[in-house]
Amino acid sequence: MIDNNKTIEEIKLMNPLTWAYVGDCVYELYIREKLVQNTNLKPHMLHIKAIKKVKASAQAKTLKKIYENLNDEEKEIVRRGRNAQNHHLPKNASVEEYMYSTAFEALIGFLYLTKNEKRLKEILILSDNNEDVV
Repeated sequence: MIDNNKTIEEIKLMNPLTWAYVGDCVYELYIREKLVQNTNLKPHMLHIKAIKKVKASAQAKTLKKIYENLNDEEKEIVRRGRNAQNHHLPKNASVEEYMYSTAFEALIGFLYLTKNEKRLKEILILSDNNEDVV
């Protein structure tokens, strides 16, 4: 983990797309590690399985399933992530799915950047309980 000097208040002021940028990496690494630990697949199949879990539609679905388990601050982070002005047009997802997947990634990134490791782990485990990784 990178040691940064930003305070939680400074992180809260970041663009939600920055949280999502970090969250995308954190979530994909989590999924890849789970696949490596729980399967004996070759790299190509690991990649195929990981893509199914980290694609926008899957992340949007995961967020909707875990949403009621989020606290008010996390719901606000999700709202900011969902409403962030992203001028990227999704190729393989609807605009709504892309907005919700960005919101999910923003939540993961925010928890990671604020070093809230306990809650990050809880959210990742909760996301696993809603859909099979393997």
